[in-house]
Order: sequence, then C-alpha cells, then structure tokens
Amino acid sequence: MNGLTIILVLCYAAALLALSRSRRASAGVDFLLAGRRLTLPAFVATLVTTWYGGILGIGEYAWRFGISTWVVFGVPYYLAAILFGFWLAPRLRRTGAITIPDLLTEAYGRGAALTGATAVYASTVPVAYLLMLATLVVWVTGWPIGVAVAVAAAFSAFYVGLAGFQSVVRTDVLQLVLMYGAFAILLPAALTHTGGLSGLWTALPATHRSLDGGLGWQAVVVWYLIALQTVVEPAFYQRVFAARTPGIARAGMFASVAMWILFDFLSIFSGLAARVLLPELRDPMAAYPALAALVLPPWAAALFTVGLFATVMSTLDSYLFIAATTVGHDFARRTPDASSERRRTRAGLAISAVLASCGALLFDSAVQVWHDIGTVVTSTLLLPVLAVHLPPRLRPSQMGAVASMVCAAVTASWWIVAATDSGYPLGVEPMFPAFAVSVLCLATDLLLARRP
Repeated sequence: MNGLTIILVLCYAAALLALSRSRRASAGVDFLLAGRRLTLPAFVATLVTTWYGGILGIGEYAWRFGISTWVVFGVPYYLAAILFGFWLAPRLRRTGAITIPDLLTEAYGRGAALTGATAVYASTVPVAYLLMLATLVVWVTGWPIGVAVAVAAAFSAFYVGLAGFQSVVRTDVLQLVLMYGAFAILLPAALTHTGGLSGLWTALPATHRSLDGGLGWQAVVVWYLIALQTVVEPAFYQRVFAARTPGIARAGMFASVAMWILFDFLSIFSGLAARVLLPELRDPMAAYPALAALVLPPWAAALFTVGLFATVMSTLDSYLFIAATTVGHDFARRTPDASSERRRTRAGLAISAVLASCGALLFDSAVQVWHDIGTVVTSTLLLPVLAVHLPPRLRPSQMGAVASMVCAAVTASWWIVAATDSGYPLGVEPMFPAFAVSVLCLATDLLLARRP
C-alpha cells in the first residue's frame, strides 16, 4: 500500500503545482486577495477546506472522547459562523480592507494595528497543521520527522508563492473533492464492520456517548468561548474581503456551515468507528489511517491517505499565506509599489515556514496547540475587533485598545504557563480571566474618555 500511496501523493503534489501556476504575474490585491473576484463556489470551496486542517486531531479527540467532539468542535463553530455571516460578512466586504490590522488601523491607529497583527501572526503560523502533514509524510515514507517537516514546509511555501491567494483558491477546489471523497469511502466501509450506525452507537463506551465526553462541562464550555475566534478568524476575513460581492460573502458563510455539518458527520463517526474497532490503538492521532488500513482494500486505503493529505494541506497553505500577508502587508512599512509588497509577502512565506517548522518539532499534540493559541488570540482580539463596528464615540482609544489586547494576551499566557498536572490556577480555564481583564481595560478607557 505504501508504494501505491507514494505514487498517488506525488501525482497530487504535481496537480497542486500545475493549479498554482499563473499566466500573469499577479501583484497587489490580485496577489493578496485574488483580485476580490471570488465566486460563490470558489468562496465555499476555499472556506470549507481551510477549516479542516486539524483532521488528525479530530480523529484523536473522537477516539478519546466520543460524540462530545461534535459538541466541542462542531456546534460552537456553526453558531459563530452563522453570526459572522448575518452580522459581519456583508459589512466587511463593503470596506476596502485587506486584513484585520487594516480595520484596526482605520479605527484606532498604527500602534493598535501592529499589536493586532502580532496576535494574527501568532494564530496563523501553521504549527499544528505542519505537524500533522509531517506526521502523514512520516507514516507514508518512514522519513525522520525533521526531514518530513522541512520538505512539507518548503513545498507548501513554494507553490503558494507562485500566485499567492489565487494558488490557494485553485488548489482548494481539488482538495475539497479529495477530502469529502476520502471519508465517503471510509465511513460506509467501517459501518459494515460495526453493524451500522446503531451497532456502532451501542458498542461505544458510556463516556463516549455523553455530551461532555467525561471531561466535565467547564472543559466543554471553554471551547464555545474559543469558537468566538471565528468572529476574528483571519481566514474568514480574508475570504470575505476577496468575495466578488457582499451577497456572495453572506451566502457563502451559510453554505459553508451546511458543508461543515456533512463533513463533521463523516469524520466524527469515522473516529467513533475507530474507537470501537481499534480499542487498543496506541496513538489515537493515527485513528483514521489505522481504520483505513483495517477496513479498506489497499487501493482504497491509498486514496483515503491522499484525501488526508489534501485535508491538511488545504489549511496549511491558507494559514501560511495569511501569516506571510501579515509580514508583507501589515508589519512592513507601506509602499505604493505592489510588486514590492509581493516580494515582502514571499519573504514572509519563507520566514513563516521556518517558524512553523520549529514549532512543529516542539509540540506533539495538535489539540493542545489549538487550545492554547486559540485561547490567547481570541481573548486578545475579540473585543477590540468587534468594537471597530461600533459608533466612534463608543470605541476605545488607541491606548485602550492596545492595553486591552496586551493585558488579555499576558493574562491568558500566564494562566497557561502556570498550569500544573492538577489543572489551571484556581481550577479556571485561562479564557475567563483573560476576557475579564480585556473588559476591564476597555471599560476603564471609556470611563476616562468621558471624564470632564
């Protein structure tokens, strides 16, 4: 199977390179946002695929904690995305912004924008997704993890750099087909071994049928707060800014939620099947590949593995490009020369690929990376970015916005670092004190502004 898988992965890589090529040398908005010309199908394809790069982590969580995976990683994100579509998507498309820091610049000034850009960059350097892609490479090739990380990072940065966001969108259409096709093959085959959905459900341990997965409700509720990251999710903003019209931006969000529900059904129940059929699995992150090897013939298992590559790669390339855009557009001093911005963004691709590689070698759990980074970034950005849409008299000052972001980030980071084997300080998830500090900073700023 490995030989066939390698051949198919090489064909997939060649297809990515072919789709990434552009007949014209794009620059400026064309390079960063595909010229703001995304149609509804392209919008949905690139948004849906970007949301699933952590697929191995989903398999790990479903194997460990059962149906609570849907409660934790599904429902809160659907709600947040629907809110985004109703309230934010159309009005964001009507702006001339390219990034979240552009919005912060207009509302608060350059200092707040740089602070926000730091948080955006921290959230988009694709450590977790590079780790997962490298893990797949190791499983298929047997290479050392360091070699797999380096090859995966270099290849991703290269093909994205060919035409920028156009490369991301074109390849995402192919990756959408591959990721849905992979699980459409796997789940029916697995269900034939479990006696269908009813047999699968009956065979699960009791904790795997409970909505909290045996973790307690605080551990579940915190993910609903982390899901608010959707409201400040750079990938959402990038695609909304790139949509052809505000109507496409709104309709695309709702269509994407429907697609996510379908994919969550396929992937989560596949993870549950792995728990039933492979109860002694040593590495739960390998739940999907191990299940495929068990229930699929070699050719189908090889196709499924390519689908996993596509699922992870579609997110890795998106976040890598957003991180590069943050370097080339937000951190750098602005110049009217669009080709210069393109060169800076390509340099940002190289820098971000190196940093992601270093991070991928330091962490061994994608879910923990999501939790920690999601906690810090959401508590940092959420309130100041939402306040952009308030009337000017209700917005914080630049100092208030910066203080809110910095204090929330420091609080969340300290809370995470101070955790011990027995849990977080005071038994409280870091998101709660970080939000409290952010609210306190903004409220203090507004009170001082109104003082005579």
